[in-house]
Amino acid sequence: MWRQAGAVAVLIPADPTIPEAAIVSDLFVSSFKETSHITDIRSIPLWVETATITSLDATDVAKAISDSWLLEGRTTGFHRPTTFDPTECWRQIRIALRDRNIECGKVGVELSAISARDYEGLISSLLPTHLSDATEMAASLRMVKSENEISLLRQALNLSEVGIRTVRDTLAPGISRDELSALWLSTIQAQKGQLPLTGVWDFISVGTNPWGSNTVAQHSDIVKMDVGCVVRGYSSDCARTFVIGQPTKSQKHIYDGLLAGFNAGMAILGPGVALSEVHKVTNDTIQKSGLDFFHRGHFGHSLGLGPGTEEWPFISADSPVLAEDGMVLAFECPFYINGLGGFIIENQLLITKDGVENMNKLSIELYSA
Repeated sequence: MWRQAGAVAVLIPADPTIPEAAIVSDLFVSSFKETSHITDIRSIPLWVETATITSLDATDVAKAISDSWLLEGRTTGFHRPTTFDPTECWRQIRIALRDRNIECGKVGVELSAISARDYEGLISSLLPTHLSDATEMAASLRMVKSENEISLLRQALNLSEVGIRTVRDTLAPGISRDELSALWLSTIQAQKGQLPLTGVWDFISVGTNPWGSNTVAQHSDIVKMDVGCVVRGYSSDCARTFVIGQPTKSQKHIYDGLLAGFNAGMAILGPGVALSEVHKVTNDTIQKSGLDFFHRGHFGHSLGLGPGTEEWPFISADSPVLAEDGMVLAFECPFYINGLGGFIIENQLLITKDGVENMNKLSIELYSA
């Protein structure tokens, strides 16, 4: 929230017989306990003041609150930080390391999540522990999803497709980009039911500007929908392209090239296949369709719990990764052309031991409204 580490942390010993520990901000301890298998939970205070009372005596609510704080272990002089105090988080980690007799060992840290300003404080707080960069290890562990993670991503995608259908079926001349975005959001909110929806995002464009200005749709306009729903922090990612009426020759030429590339990449993607090879086949096919100099840096990415929708690994020319059972990927072929519009085909895929499951249900053909 403030681009600062130290509000939360998890300690995972390499020895599986040694229990994990979690440092959690006090506002979220209860919800963390409900969803995590970790039992060693240590809390640090946030700026938000809270209290929990089990019974209310209307004549002395202040005493009930004070009693609850005493039961929680709050002492005289307790104060909350302006936001949160990273040094307290690091101190709790140091204690957890000492409790496990591993404080003199080596600890891998996901340094991509630590700012240069935070780094010195982290090192000094954890002495004599030796810190090393475990960013790639953490990314590799997140790359393969558990059944529960796959379920959350599937729920998020299913909800997204409901919103896409509604927008698709509403397309007509005279509707604006902002009206489509509002319709997308209201549809998701109406359909979410009991899902723990934690976010919704969209990149919708209408007409010749592929970047989303509030254009009013006209006949033959391209409509690009690149959207996602976030369920318990896990974001779906898929996209479709529509046209108001029948596509022009130019629009069809662009879309057909992207579709050819998409289908070529899908034809080889599977367990054990290099993501770099998928990139090469996809890009080469698009070039051979008549877009001679076309080159996109990546044609998709992993999906998960990151702060953005795009997680490593990427379907890129330099990717060292082989597709693996349990990976969830967004495979996409976009092309944004100022003066013509935004074109994109994107599906959410599950790599299985036998092949690839397309998690989407909507057709990838260019839809004429």
